[in-house]
Amino acid sequence: MPVNPSSYDDWDCALEVLPKLVYEESPVTFKVDLSYRDKATYKDDVKDQIYNSFDYVYYVGNQVIDSGRGRLVTISLPPSIRDGNYQASVQLKLKPSANDHPRGVPPLPPVLSAIAQIEVQGRPAHGPLEVQLQHTASRPTPDQALSAAIRNRTAAISFPRYQKFIDRLLCDNEGFFHGVQTGLMKQLDLNEPGRSLSIFGPHAYIILKLATQAFLILECGVVIKTMDPFGRQDESLFDDEHEEIRLDEEGITADILEGRLKKYLGPSDSQALPYLKRIVNTLVGLEKDTPRTPREVSPYCEGILKHRLTAPSLIELIWSYWLEEGMLVQTMNAIAWRFQNRRGSAKDPLVELEFDALRPLNNILWGYIQDEHNRLTVPRRAYEYQHHYGLSLQGKAVADIFPADSRSKFIEAFHNLLYRASQFHKEDRDTTLFADGFPLLNALKEVHLILAEGAHNQFGDLTWTARGEMLIMQWMLARPEMREFLRGRYMVPYQETWMGAVDSMKRLQGWTDTSITHFHELAMTGERILLSIRYGDWTDINSIEEQAKNWARNSKPEIQRYLHGYQAVTGIDLTADTTEAQDGIGRLTQPSALLQRRLRMQRTATLGRPQSVSRSIRAPTATPMKEVAPPVRPGVQKYITDK
Repeated sequence: MPVNPSSYDDWDCALEVLPKLVYEESPVTFKVDLSYRDKATYKDDVKDQIYNSFDYVYYVGNQVIDSGRGRLVTISLPPSIRDGNYQASVQLKLKPSANDHPRGVPPLPPVLSAIAQIEVQGRPAHGPLEVQLQHTASRPTPDQALSAAIRNRTAAISFPRYQKFIDRLLCDNEGFFHGVQTGLMKQLDLNEPGRSLSIFGPHAYIILKLATQAFLILECGVVIKTMDPFGRQDESLFDDEHEEIRLDEEGITADILEGRLKKYLGPSDSQALPYLKRIVNTLVGLEKDTPRTPREVSPYCEGILKHRLTAPSLIELIWSYWLEEGMLVQTMNAIAWRFQNRRGSAKDPLVELEFDALRPLNNILWGYIQDEHNRLTVPRRAYEYQHHYGLSLQGKAVADIFPADSRSKFIEAFHNLLYRASQFHKEDRDTTLFADGFPLLNALKEVHLILAEGAHNQFGDLTWTARGEMLIMQWMLARPEMREFLRGRYMVPYQETWMGAVDSMKRLQGWTDTSITHFHELAMTGERILLSIRYGDWTDINSIEEQAKNWARNSKPEIQRYLHGYQAVTGIDLTADTTEAQDGIGRLTQPSALLQRRLRMQRTATLGRPQSVSRSIRAPTATPMKEVAPPVRPGVQKYITDK
């Protein structure tokens, strides 16, 4: 009687593998169990007869492990099976001699199979192995949130955002100007269609100046925000992808970093940077106000200015220094001189510079010049550059300054830190090394102490004032009226709209031919680097090298761009190994002296041209570079006050 093939489906085959987790050379047992749907029980001799009716082939993955030994096998896996998760399986094939199956047993199927899972770990190496080295793991430290806040706030007070703020406040139909004008017309009962009032007159510049102060007040502080002052989301303030790369952490958001920053600053009733808390603990005469619960006081009373403790402005004067060396202030001086209808020389390159009276810049420039007595002078800034960083300006206006206190060791310490950081970056990329962070930690502590010594007297107010004044200069240079004459070269990818005017002025006047782009990068990156050093708690005895490593890794883009910008501007590679003798004429030389040396080289090359081109340029002398001012075209010194 023929067998119905569907009856084979009633047979079930199971594979059991013990142990499930295999280590090194431990044996593995494979056991096969057969069952029928009616769960019939058979005597042992019948069971043996059923199991012996099949041939068995065992697999791990696609590799045959054993065949021909029966339903119960204990073996050691071959070396070719390495660490990992595998699928073990068995194939049963009915023997040709098993057609006469035991009485009372249903017909046996010709083929059966079963699978099970197995994990292999710790297998010894056999044959060629693939080896992959990884970078040293980065362990997070609490102060990383401060670095994120510094990046966030320096981006917040950048020129593009300042320009948007001024446009929204003073140009928008719903802004400040429109509101004041509408209110006055209602008060005066002037509702004539199309009529408007010129309400600012010669005071338009003062309004711009006040708006600039408001912008800085709204955007400064130790916070991480993604909104602009008008409550709108601003994508330029925080980039999730960039922060993930910097911090080597997926899924990072502004909210997460803001939470970490608050934890770093301490309890809500006494939030402040650990470095500033340490300062308050040592201040004399604060018995009334404990450091834990400082209170805001009037400037006329005893106590501390709480806002400077809990919300420092995160503005660094080195930003102003590098833009001053990049000729931002000198460009505005030249324009202001010509605006007053003064000639700079017999062949004044600005003789065709005219601003018509029908457009706003004419009125704002008038106010700018009238307010000159309220602006910082070149010597005021020069004294502060010396007091903060030991950096000097060179020129007639600062020839006789005599600073009371100068950070003479800053250049050496700061450039040593940048060199150490570049060496760390090289070691950190090498997966065969564990980069040492202690040289970095010591260098950070040294620069931190030097910066702290200069944080006195004009430290807060002059830095703030200089930033506001230079933002206004940039805004005026970015105006369409200005770009009609000082348009810059159209194909140069300037980062900000005011830069082309500065480079155009430098070409007209025969000043340095180094692009303002490099000075701007030195200003932006230098500010972020020094802020992270100034406000970090690097003198804490419990500081660990992991903090220094994270500082170098998180600040790598700024450090590398600063190093490149410094070489582009001065010609000095701070990453090069130098001898003590070479340091005196390179790494430790004042940047202003290096800039003057490059300017003389530029003008020496110009002297090789026909006399008709270089007749108005004096040849440089052989006097040492620190004792001679750069050659200047006749008349230019009248408005170039600091070069």
